[in-house]
Parts: sequence; structure tokens; C-alpha cells
Amino acid sequence: MTNHPSDPSSGSFRYAPRRSLLSARRLALMASVAAVLAVTVYGFGPSSGPLDIFSSPAYAQVNNAVSKVAQPTGFADIVERVKPSVISVKVTMRGKSTDTSNSADDDSSTQPGSPMERFFHQFGGPDGLPPGMRGHHGGHGVMMGQGSGFFISSDGYAVTNNHVVDGADKVEVTTDDGKTYTAKVIGTDARTDVALIKVEGGADFPFAKLAAGKPRVGDWVLAVGNPFGLGGTVTAGIVSASGRDIGNGPYDDFIQIDAPVNKGNSGGPAFDMQGEVVGVNTAIYSPSGGSVGIAFSIPAPTVKTVIAQLKDKGSVSRGWIGVQIQPVTQDIANSLGLKKAEGALVAEPQANGPAAKAGIEAGDIITAVNGQSVKDARELARTIGGLEPGNAVKLDVLHQGKDAVFNLTLAELPNAQLAQADSGAASPTQGVDVPKLGMTIAPASSVAGDGKTGVVVTNVDPNGAAAEHGFKEGDVILEVAGKSVVNPAEVRDAIKSARADNKNNVLIRLRSGEGSHYVAVPLGNG
Repeated sequence: MTNHPSDPSSGSFRYAPRRSLLSARRLALMASVAAVLAVTVYGFGPSSGPLDIFSSPAYAQVNNAVSKVAQPTGFADIVERVKPSVISVKVTMRGKSTDTSNSADDDSSTQPGSPMERFFHQFGGPDGLPPGMRGHHGGHGVMMGQGSGFFISSDGYAVTNNHVVDGADKVEVTTDDGKTYTAKVIGTDARTDVALIKVEGGADFPFAKLAAGKPRVGDWVLAVGNPFGLGGTVTAGIVSASGRDIGNGPYDDFIQIDAPVNKGNSGGPAFDMQGEVVGVNTAIYSPSGGSVGIAFSIPAPTVKTVIAQLKDKGSVSRGWIGVQIQPVTQDIANSLGLKKAEGALVAEPQANGPAAKAGIEAGDIITAVNGQSVKDARELARTIGGLEPGNAVKLDVLHQGKDAVFNLTLAELPNAQLAQADSGAASPTQGVDVPKLGMTIAPASSVAGDGKTGVVVTNVDPNGAAAEHGFKEGDVILEVAGKSVVNPAEVRDAIKSARADNKNNVLIRLRSGEGSHYVAVPLGNG
């Protein structure tokens, strides 16, 4: 038997059905058209040879139109100019703990419990390490780390992060051309995470210029550094936000960028399109441990101020007026009858501090420093901290409900600020109920360990207004609506009076384990 061509058993391809035959005819027709076009090009050209279509008038017209279209902007010219100023930083620490959960430095910004240590646990990746790759072990109790930096002068001064070099026994830098030098740590500042180092044994280094101001949101930035120890790497992005507070401390004022920044980029620069350094890359937000497009840079003006002091005296001294401050929320503004929630609310002036000596009291709101308005508590801290101790300053203050001016001389910010805490725990007391607020209170003098002034919170309803606004058992109420209180009756009377004045909330000053602060509590009905 002869196999039909369509029989699969014949071992040949199955023929296409009728529709495919029609398609075949169409293909033949298309081939004929192509042949005619070929004759047109070859048979009717001005010469007997084939025509070069890439030199035809039609192609020239298209090519000219394409050349007029705006092309993507490249960064090669800028990178070629600034990259030689960027260095890789390698540190060695001997005799330190080999526990990689923190850098274990005696006076490190990342020591356990410090703001920077908590900051890196939040922003440094799943292991909580700083993005400078601290924790690589060289054996025999030696711990090594890598980061980035950049020269700021031709004689070898360079900037990096405090957490990259703090506690290091040996610092080495590698320049863009592959040369390695030993460096000395000139000074560090844990509060801003800035460090100044000096390269030894070299001269005439290419250096970068720090920008005078901050970039705008949306501006291009180039991050250059040493991610994962790979050496000089360039990434690009934009400024995503400015003035970021990420819980590192009162001087938080970070630039947020989306240029990919990874571990090892710490201390490296972020350049603008003029080739100036607008920020020092210090941290990333990284749930995965790698870049997710959220990185934080220390602004150039802050870096410039810090390194000037580090170069001059190896440390940073900051102005201090001696007040505990907090933001003015809209609820607090409403309680005080203010139109705008601006300024810094003084929660507690420190005894014998410049502010207390000048007459500033708890409940005052500082609105300006030397004529420059203060937007919030963080801005006040940065402004005062940016001034030298000994400077005379003029503070505009809302004092006891009236505008006032206080002149005082700045003291120096103490290196160690101890948190105020009560040593004794409150003893169980039944207390008196505060209607509509969901808490019970008792005279502080009746509860062991709570002093003789104020009224202690003995119980908080977890579903009440007090709990919602952060009241805890053991907190001490010092003032209600600007009046000092020493017993539950005075608290109840002050709240009743506020309701009678048709106020929506009442301002209460609390003392807790972290000092004192104000809370605006809604009064509700009744």
C-alpha cells in the first residue's frame, strides 16, 4: 500500500489544509510584487548598477528629521570630570567584638541603644548593619569594613561617614587610578554621621566642591561610590524629597534620592549636574538588604559646617539654649488659640540653662531666631545647633500668650544628654476618674516615687481618649490649660472650665520617663 502524503505514518510533513493553499497563493502574489519593485529599483534607475537606498533623498529626509529629535542626556562628561575625586575606604578594627549585630565601638554612633544604631536597624537592611559593610571578618579578632568617600582638597583631606571609620585602627583609601594610601581620622561627628580623614603620602589629589545650597526636588543626581567593594561605580537618579526626618536625631535633614545606593556606598558623594557635591550618601531604606530606590544623603551645607570644625579642632561644638522642645501640632495650636501650627513648643526649660535664666518657661513657643522664623522644633534644633557657643541670639517667643523677645548667650551642647527618668515605680492606687478622658488620677505625693508635685495617672482605659493620645500609667500631669495642678480636683476643674469656654481640646503637660511634653486632648461632650 502506498502511503498518502497526508498520512502521518508516511514520515513526511502533513500537508496544509485548503486555507493554507490560499495563503500560499498570496505569498506568491507578494513575491511577484516584490519582483516588480525590484525591477523598478534596478531597471529604471539612472545607472545600470543597483541603487544605494541609504543615500537616497527619502532616507536623507528621514535621517535629518531623526537628528532633530532631542536625544537622552548622558552623564559621561560629568562622570569623567568628578569620578577621580571619589575614593574607596577600607577600615580594619582589631580586638573588637565579632558580633555583626552592631559595630561594637566604645564611643560609636552605632553602639547598642544609640539613635544611630536604632536608625540602622530600621534603614540598614534585614541584619541591621550600616550600609558601609561593617562586619566582614579577617580572622583572629580582626573586623574589616568598606565604604566610600571623596577628596575635598588637593592636599588629601577627604569626607566619609562616621559609621564607616569610627573605631577603626587602620584606614586605607584607594583612588580612582588604583593607588592605595594610608589615611588618618582627623575627626568624627556622630550626630550628623560625618567624618573627616587625611590621606598621608600623597599630594595634588583631584577634589570635589561642596555645593552652597540644597538641590531641588526633581533635580538629577549621580551617586558615585564603592558598593559591595566593587570599586568606583556610578548610578543616576533624581532628588525624591528634601528635609527628611528618619528618626536618627534632632538634626535630621536628609535629602532623599532614588539613585541606586547599596552597602559600601556609605560616605560617597551625590553630584549634581554641575559636578558639585549636593550630599553625602549615608543610608538606605532596604527591607531586602539591597537598593529599592530610597537612599538618604546628608546635605552639603551641613557637611561643610561640620568639616570646618573637624578640621579646625577635631570635634564639633554646638550651640545650646537648654530647653526640651516638641512640635506644635494643630491640636496644640487650637488649644493655645493660634492660627497656625508653627514654632517650637517649650516642654521644659533645663534648670540653670540659658533659656531658663532668660525667663523662658514651659508652654512658651519659640517662633524665630535672630529674626528668622522657625517652622518647627527640628528647625529650631538645627538652627541653634548650627551656631557657635558664646554667640548672642535673639529669640521671638509667644510668652504667656503674648509676643516677647528674649536675648541670651548660647552655651555649649553637652556631649551626653541624660534622659530624665523616675527611679521609682508608681504604687497601685485606685485614683479618681476623669470624665470622658478614660483615666484615673491621684496626687503624685500619694504615690511612691512620683514626687510631691503634679497628679499621677493611676489607670488608663485602653479604649479611651487618654490612651489614644499616649497617656500611660505612671505619667504625671503637671499642668492643665496652662495651670499647675497638685490634686485631682484641680484637674477636673480645669477641664470643666475649658468645656465651659467651648474649647474642643485641652492642653495637658505630662512628665514621663523621657522628660516632659504637652498633649492636646479632645474634650468631647459632657
